[in-house]
Amino acid sequence: MTEQMQVQLKKGALELCVLALLARGESYAYEIASSLSAGVGMGEGTIYPLMRRMQDDKLVETRLAESNSGPPRKYYRLTPAGRAAFTAQKREWRSFADAVNKLLGDR
Repeated sequence: MTEQMQVQLKKGALELCVLALLARGESYAYEIASSLSAGVGMGEGTIYPLMRRMQDDKLVETRLAESNSGPPRKYYRLTPAGRAAFTAQKREWRSFADAVNKLLGDR
């Protein structure tokens, strides 16, 4: 697979991955970025514009909390609209992945 194809696949799944992480509980952007980097190899710089857009789209809400190691942290959590988006995107992802797997002869 070419590097460009990998980047496009990751970008396409990024919001779903963030929604999945936040469905487990609230988190701050650096922690989300670290999980994405470890799990799917996405860089930290990708997460901040996405988090802003998700906040603008009312998929997440934020709160500030004091940190023992620096400035206050902005924690993100899913809104009801975010939970609904996660459910819908997860269903769409599974349907798409199943269709691709069938074409590949894996199912």
